[in-house]
Amino acid sequence: MIKFSCKIFLIAFLTLAGIPAIAQNRSFEFYDGTFNFELNQSSNVKFEGILSKKSVADFYIAMESGEHEPLVNKLLDYKEKHELNDWIYYQLIRKTAQQISPKAENYNRYTLYKWFLLAKSGYDARLGIANDRLIFYVRNNENINDIPFFIEGGNKYMCLNIHDYGYPDLSNEPMIPIATNVPGASNSFSYKVTRMPDFKPDTYTQKELKFDYDQKSYHFQLKLNPAVEGMFANYPGVDFETYFNIPLSKETHGSLIPLLTKNVEGMSQKKGIDYLMRFTRYAFLYENDDDNFGREKRLSPEQTLLSSYSDCDDRAALFFYLVREIYDLPMIALLYPTHITMAVRFDKPVGASITYKGQKYSVCEATPQSEDLRIGQISSNLRKAPYSVVYQYDPLVQRAN
Repeated sequence: MIKFSCKIFLIAFLTLAGIPAIAQNRSFEFYDGTFNFELNQSSNVKFEGILSKKSVADFYIAMESGEHEPLVNKLLDYKEKHELNDWIYYQLIRKTAQQISPKAENYNRYTLYKWFLLAKSGYDARLGIANDRLIFYVRNNENINDIPFFIEGGNKYMCLNIHDYGYPDLSNEPMIPIATNVPGASNSFSYKVTRMPDFKPDTYTQKELKFDYDQKSYHFQLKLNPAVEGMFANYPGVDFETYFNIPLSKETHGSLIPLLTKNVEGMSQKKGIDYLMRFTRYAFLYENDDDNFGREKRLSPEQTLLSSYSDCDDRAALFFYLVREIYDLPMIALLYPTHITMAVRFDKPVGASITYKGQKYSVCEATPQSEDLRIGQISSNLRKAPYSVVYQYDPLVQRAN
């Protein structure tokens, strides 16, 4: 267990050594504004030499003894003021650690700052050493399926930095846990993103989309922010409820949803859903994740709009978002062994319906297929394939909650 030392000893040492405890002003742009902070000299802790339990403990003792509270309070105040979800708050911590100790210069020191700031923000964050690599975990009991974790005391701890090592398989590498006891670090971390941060209007770019429907061409000038790609670059494979409910940013929403709403005015509900289904199916180029990214990667709706290519997961999430925003109808997500698609509950089912919990849903295929599928039609290679319902959306239940 890491022991704590009194701050007065460090202050006395700095005084005797003639080192002034001067705060350094630091700042960086963070989405819609600038994050300014002061780094006290006592919190500018070096980390050099061999990575070990002792060297990590020494770093913690030095940080704990220094004047770190103003920086932690500044971070938490910013989080509260801007209503940041945990994942977005973690991006703020990452950028702060990068300002203090650039990742490329000293990776272990950069990671230790991330861990310390997250733990001091109240999150149950842990460290371990595996094959001379510093591994960074945080307690999270959500269903995450593509990053390493360990279980302790009935709690699950997910790895936050596996991407920095190229996603190695840690199952065969014994990890040496580093026992830490950070006071107040007891909160669980959530990957749910229910509110996108605001961005400066001048940081948006424009992307033109063209879509043909019923012998008519529709043109879109989307406002998209490249920062969204960086925000979700290392986002893990969350459960479908979390994934489907990632919203668009304010400017992107304003450049797309009102125009789509206008385009379906005067159409019947079925025809309007068909329009959204075919927009999602044909307005973007298809490519599977292995070819596009080299691994499975789910894109948020805004990432799909940003990306040159997308696959069935991405289109299902985008279609769900569009239908929810414009029609707010009940929906289910159908997961097949190699595919995912959506089904919508109309007042009267269309075509061959899927019955789930006593209600009938009509399949709406939002991914290009070899057949030109209409609402209520299932691809021939999936008609006898097993599937599971991995997410159900009911607007009445949603409003009640």
